Amino acid sequence: MNRHPLRPALIEAERRLAAAGVDSPRADAHLLAAHLLRVPPGKLVLTPMVEPRVLDELGALVAKRATRVPLQHLTGEAHLWGVDLAVGPGVFIPRPETELLVEWALNALRGAERPVVVDLCTGSGALALSIAHHRPDAVVHAVEKDPTALSWARRNADARSAAGDTPIRLHHGDVTAPGVLSDLDGAVDLVVCNPPYVPDATEVQPEVADHDPRAAVFGGADGLDVIRPVVALAARLLKPGGHVAIEHDDTHGEAVPALLATRKVLTDATPHHDLAGRPRFATARRTG
Repeated sequence: MNRHPLRPALIEAERRLAAAGVDSPRADAHLLAAHLLRVPPGKLVLTPMVEPRVLDELGALVAKRATRVPLQHLTGEAHLWGVDLAVGPGVFIPRPETELLVEWALNALRGAERPVVVDLCTGSGALALSIAHHRPDAVVHAVEKDPTALSWARRNADARSAAGDTPIRLHHGDVTAPGVLSDLDGAVDLVVCNPPYVPDATEVQPEVADHDPRAAVFGGADGLDVIRPVVALAARLLKPGGHVAIEHDDTHGEAVPALLATRKVLTDATPHHDLAGRPRFATARRTG
Protein backbone atom coordinates (compact mmCIF):
# COMPACT_ATOMS: atom_id res chain seq x y z
CA MET A 1 0.00 0.00 0.00
CA ASN A 2 1.30 3.46 -0.88
CA ARG A 3 2.27 5.66 2.04
CA HIS A 4 2.04 9.44 2.08
CA PRO A 5 3.99 12.18 3.87
CA LEU A 6 2.45 13.33 7.13
CA ARG A 7 3.92 16.83 7.20
CA PRO A 8 1.69 18.37 4.47
CA ALA A 9 -1.36 17.02 6.28
CA LEU A 10 -0.20 18.59 9.55
CA ILE A 11 0.35 21.94 7.82
CA GLU A 12 -3.14 21.80 6.33
CA ALA A 13 -4.65 20.76 9.67
CA GLU A 14 -2.98 23.71 11.38
CA ARG A 15 -4.31 26.06 8.70
CA ARG A 16 -7.87 24.77 9.08
CA LEU A 17 -7.81 25.00 12.85
CA ALA A 18 -6.34 28.50 12.82
CA ALA A 19 -9.06 29.62 10.41
CA ALA A 20 -11.67 28.17 12.80
CA GLY A 21 -10.33 30.27 15.68
CA VAL A 22 -8.73 27.45 17.68
CA ASP A 23 -6.25 28.92 20.16
CA SER A 24 -3.42 26.43 19.60
CA PRO A 25 -3.85 25.12 16.04
CA ARG A 26 -0.36 23.69 15.60
CA ALA A 27 -0.34 21.90 18.94
CA ASP A 28 -3.83 20.52 18.39
CA ALA A 29 -2.97 19.24 14.91
CA HIS A 30 0.08 17.43 16.27
CA LEU A 31 -1.81 16.03 19.26
CA LEU A 32 -4.55 14.64 17.03
CA ALA A 33 -1.98 12.97 14.75
CA ALA A 34 -0.09 11.58 17.72
CA HIS A 35 -3.36 10.21 19.12
CA LEU A 36 -4.08 8.37 15.87
CA LEU A 37 -0.55 7.00 15.58
CA ARG A 38 -0.35 6.15 19.31
CA VAL A 39 2.97 7.94 19.73
CA PRO A 40 4.06 10.91 21.87
CA PRO A 41 3.68 14.20 19.95
CA GLY A 42 7.44 14.70 20.09
CA LYS A 43 7.92 11.43 18.20
CA LEU A 44 5.87 12.40 15.14
CA VAL A 45 9.08 13.31 13.34
CA LEU A 46 9.95 9.60 13.46
CA THR A 47 6.81 8.81 11.46
CA PRO A 48 7.26 10.87 8.28
CA MET A 49 5.14 8.55 6.10
CA VAL A 50 1.71 7.18 6.97
CA GLU A 51 -1.02 5.10 5.39
CA PRO A 52 -3.88 6.86 3.58
CA ARG A 53 -6.22 5.68 6.33
CA VAL A 54 -4.35 7.82 8.86
CA LEU A 55 -4.68 10.91 6.69
CA ASP A 56 -8.41 10.27 6.27
CA GLU A 57 -8.92 9.83 10.00
CA LEU A 58 -6.83 12.90 10.78
CA GLY A 59 -8.91 14.94 8.35
CA ALA A 60 -12.11 13.78 10.05
CA LEU A 61 -10.82 14.68 13.52
CA VAL A 62 -9.59 18.07 12.34
CA ALA A 63 -13.00 18.77 10.81
CA LYS A 64 -14.64 18.07 14.18
CA ARG A 65 -12.07 20.15 16.05
CA ALA A 66 -12.72 23.00 13.62
CA THR A 67 -16.34 23.03 14.84
CA ARG A 68 -14.81 23.64 18.30
CA VAL A 69 -15.41 20.21 19.73
CA PRO A 70 -12.83 20.06 22.56
CA LEU A 71 -9.57 18.33 21.72
CA GLN A 72 -9.99 16.15 24.80
CA HIS A 73 -13.38 14.88 23.59
CA LEU A 74 -11.73 13.76 20.37
CA THR A 75 -8.81 12.00 22.05
CA GLY A 76 -10.90 10.84 25.03
CA GLU A 77 -8.37 11.94 27.61
CA ALA A 78 -6.91 14.81 29.58
CA HIS A 79 -3.81 14.99 31.74
CA LEU A 80 -3.09 16.54 35.12
CA TRP A 81 0.24 16.40 36.95
CA GLY A 82 1.29 13.06 35.48
CA VAL A 83 -2.12 11.40 35.64
CA ASP A 84 -4.12 10.43 32.54
CA LEU A 85 -7.87 10.97 32.85
CA ALA A 86 -10.73 9.75 30.68
CA VAL A 87 -13.05 12.63 29.81
CA GLY A 88 -15.98 13.24 27.49
CA PRO A 89 -19.47 14.74 27.33
CA GLY A 90 -20.92 15.42 30.76
CA VAL A 91 -17.73 16.15 32.70
CA PHE A 92 -15.57 19.24 33.07
CA ILE A 93 -12.21 19.02 31.29
CA PRO A 94 -9.26 19.73 33.65
CA ARG A 95 -7.18 22.75 32.62
CA PRO A 96 -3.36 22.99 32.71
CA GLU A 97 -3.61 25.95 35.10
CA THR A 98 -4.90 23.61 37.80
CA GLU A 99 -1.50 21.91 37.94
CA LEU A 100 -0.28 24.93 39.95
CA LEU A 101 -2.85 24.09 42.63
CA VAL A 102 -1.75 20.45 42.65
CA GLU A 103 1.87 21.49 43.07
CA TRP A 104 0.95 23.75 45.98
CA ALA A 105 -1.17 21.03 47.58
CA LEU A 106 1.61 18.44 47.44
CA ASN A 107 4.01 20.92 49.03
CA ALA A 108 1.46 21.64 51.77
CA LEU A 109 1.33 17.91 52.58
CA ARG A 110 5.07 17.58 53.14
CA GLY A 111 5.75 16.22 56.59
CA ALA A 112 2.21 14.92 57.07
CA GLU A 113 1.95 11.17 57.70
CA ARG A 114 -1.04 9.40 56.15
CA PRO A 115 -2.76 12.72 55.47
CA VAL A 116 -6.50 12.94 54.98
CA VAL A 117 -7.38 14.90 51.85
CA VAL A 118 -10.77 16.04 50.57
CA ASP A 119 -11.42 17.11 46.97
CA LEU A 120 -14.67 19.06 46.65
CA CYS A 121 -16.42 19.29 43.24
CA THR A 122 -14.14 16.54 41.97
CA GLY A 123 -15.62 16.25 38.44
CA SER A 124 -13.44 13.73 36.61
CA GLY A 125 -11.54 13.07 39.84
CA ALA A 126 -8.57 15.08 38.58
CA LEU A 127 -7.35 16.69 41.81
CA ALA A 128 -8.08 13.69 44.02
CA LEU A 129 -6.38 11.21 41.70
CA SER A 130 -3.36 13.43 41.09
CA ILE A 131 -2.78 13.79 44.83
CA ALA A 132 -3.36 10.07 45.46
CA HIS A 133 -0.87 9.23 42.69
CA HIS A 134 1.88 11.32 44.24
CA ARG A 135 0.97 10.58 47.88
CA PRO A 136 0.12 6.87 48.03
CA ASP A 137 -0.03 7.10 51.84
CA ALA A 138 -2.87 9.64 51.72
CA VAL A 139 -6.52 8.85 52.42
CA VAL A 140 -8.26 10.83 49.69
CA HIS A 141 -11.98 11.58 49.62
CA ALA A 142 -13.69 13.12 46.58
CA VAL A 143 -17.18 14.65 46.45
CA GLU A 144 -19.32 15.21 43.33
CA LYS A 145 -23.06 15.84 43.04
CA ASP A 146 -23.61 15.33 39.31
CA PRO A 147 -24.24 11.64 38.49
CA THR A 148 -22.66 11.83 35.03
CA ALA A 149 -19.50 13.49 36.31
CA LEU A 150 -19.40 10.99 39.17
CA SER A 151 -19.48 8.11 36.68
CA TRP A 152 -16.41 9.59 34.94
CA ALA A 153 -14.69 9.93 38.32
CA ARG A 154 -15.45 6.26 39.11
CA ARG A 155 -14.07 5.20 35.75
CA ASN A 156 -10.87 7.15 36.34
CA ALA A 157 -10.59 5.98 39.94
CA ASP A 158 -10.91 2.35 38.85
CA ALA A 159 -8.26 2.86 36.15
CA ARG A 160 -5.80 4.50 38.56
CA SER A 161 -6.40 1.78 41.14
CA ALA A 162 -5.76 -0.90 38.51
CA ALA A 163 -2.52 0.92 37.63
CA GLY A 164 -1.37 0.60 41.23
CA ASP A 165 -2.40 3.91 42.82
CA THR A 166 -4.03 3.95 46.24
CA PRO A 167 -7.82 3.89 45.73
CA ILE A 168 -9.70 7.09 46.52
CA ARG A 169 -13.07 7.24 48.28
CA LEU A 170 -15.84 8.73 46.13
CA HIS A 171 -18.90 10.40 47.64
CA HIS A 172 -22.09 11.41 45.85
CA GLY A 173 -22.92 14.67 47.58
CA ASP A 174 -23.57 18.40 47.28
CA VAL A 175 -20.79 20.53 48.76
CA THR A 176 -23.31 23.33 49.42
CA ALA A 177 -25.57 21.08 51.54
CA PRO A 178 -25.41 21.22 55.35
CA GLY A 179 -23.70 18.26 57.00
CA VAL A 180 -21.84 16.94 53.97
CA LEU A 181 -18.89 14.77 55.13
CA SER A 182 -19.76 15.54 58.76
CA ASP A 183 -17.94 12.38 59.85
CA LEU A 184 -14.67 14.07 58.80
CA ASP A 185 -15.18 17.26 60.81
CA GLY A 186 -11.86 18.45 62.25
CA ALA A 187 -9.95 15.48 60.81
CA VAL A 188 -8.76 16.69 57.39
CA ASP A 189 -5.21 17.79 56.56
CA LEU A 190 -6.00 19.32 53.18
CA VAL A 191 -9.10 20.50 51.34
CA VAL A 192 -8.81 21.27 47.63
CA CYS A 193 -11.55 22.52 45.34
CA ASN A 194 -11.92 23.49 41.69
CA PRO A 195 -15.56 24.61 41.81
CA PRO A 196 -17.81 26.25 39.22
CA TYR A 197 -16.66 29.86 39.48
CA VAL A 198 -17.21 31.74 36.22
CA PRO A 199 -19.69 34.65 36.67
CA ASP A 200 -22.89 33.89 34.77
CA ALA A 201 -22.63 36.80 32.31
CA THR A 202 -19.09 35.96 31.22
CA GLU A 203 -18.59 35.07 27.56
CA VAL A 204 -16.63 31.83 27.21
CA GLN A 205 -15.14 29.95 24.27
CA PRO A 206 -17.36 27.54 22.28
CA GLU A 207 -15.46 24.56 23.71
CA VAL A 208 -16.71 25.61 27.15
CA ALA A 209 -20.11 27.05 26.27
CA ASP A 210 -21.18 24.12 24.10
CA HIS A 211 -19.43 21.16 25.69
CA ASP A 212 -18.49 21.64 29.36
CA PRO A 213 -21.46 21.10 31.72
CA ARG A 214 -22.84 24.53 32.55
CA ALA A 215 -23.21 23.64 36.23
CA ALA A 216 -19.49 22.82 36.38
CA VAL A 217 -18.47 26.18 34.88
CA PHE A 218 -20.74 28.99 36.06
CA GLY A 219 -21.05 29.98 39.71
CA GLY A 220 -23.85 32.51 39.88
CA ALA A 221 -23.98 36.24 39.19
CA ASP A 222 -20.61 36.92 40.82
CA GLY A 223 -19.19 33.42 40.39
CA LEU A 224 -19.04 32.83 44.15
CA ASP A 225 -22.25 30.88 44.81
CA VAL A 226 -20.37 27.61 45.39
CA ILE A 227 -17.16 29.09 46.76
CA ARG A 228 -18.93 30.72 49.72
CA PRO A 229 -20.25 27.44 51.20
CA VAL A 230 -17.00 25.67 50.26
CA VAL A 231 -15.07 28.11 52.47
CA ALA A 232 -17.39 27.33 55.39
CA LEU A 233 -17.15 23.59 54.71
CA ALA A 234 -13.36 23.69 54.59
CA ALA A 235 -13.25 25.54 57.92
CA ARG A 236 -15.39 22.76 59.42
CA LEU A 237 -13.44 19.85 57.95
CA LEU A 238 -9.87 20.98 58.59
CA LYS A 239 -7.87 19.91 61.61
CA PRO A 240 -5.66 22.51 63.32
CA GLY A 241 -2.78 23.27 60.96
CA GLY A 242 -4.65 21.90 57.95
CA HIS A 243 -4.72 23.74 54.64
CA VAL A 244 -7.32 24.68 52.02
CA ALA A 245 -6.81 25.67 48.36
CA ILE A 246 -9.62 26.91 46.12
CA GLU A 247 -9.31 27.68 42.42
CA HIS A 248 -11.25 30.73 41.23
CA ASP A 249 -11.94 33.12 38.37
CA ASP A 250 -9.30 35.69 37.49
CA THR A 251 -11.74 38.39 38.68
CA HIS A 252 -11.71 36.89 42.20
CA GLY A 253 -8.14 37.79 43.14
CA GLU A 254 -9.34 39.80 46.12
CA ALA A 255 -12.77 38.29 46.77
CA VAL A 256 -11.76 34.69 47.56
CA PRO A 257 -8.85 35.51 49.90
CA ALA A 258 -11.26 37.93 51.62
CA LEU A 259 -13.85 35.16 52.03
CA LEU A 260 -11.21 32.91 53.57
CA ALA A 261 -10.12 35.70 55.90
CA THR A 262 -13.66 36.18 57.21
CA ARG A 263 -13.55 32.76 58.90
CA LYS A 264 -12.07 33.22 62.37
CA VAL A 265 -10.58 29.72 62.37
CA LEU A 266 -8.68 30.34 59.12
CA THR A 267 -5.48 32.34 58.83
CA ASP A 268 -2.79 33.16 56.27
CA ALA A 269 -5.29 33.78 53.46
CA THR A 270 -3.04 34.07 50.42
CA PRO A 271 -3.67 34.75 46.70
CA HIS A 272 -1.77 32.79 44.05
CA HIS A 273 -1.27 33.65 40.37
CA ASP A 274 -0.89 31.49 37.28
CA LEU A 275 2.05 31.61 34.89
CA ALA A 276 0.40 34.48 32.98
CA GLY A 277 0.20 36.53 36.17
CA ARG A 278 -3.57 36.17 36.59
CA PRO A 279 -5.17 35.41 39.97
CA ARG A 280 -5.82 31.66 39.91
CA PHE A 281 -6.33 30.18 43.40
CA ALA A 282 -6.33 31.13 47.07
CA THR A 283 -5.13 29.26 50.15
CA ALA A 284 -5.46 29.44 53.92
CA ARG A 285 -4.55 27.46 57.04
CA ARG A 286 -6.67 26.29 59.99
CA THR A 287 -5.59 27.86 63.27
CA GLY A 288 -4.96 26.00 66.50
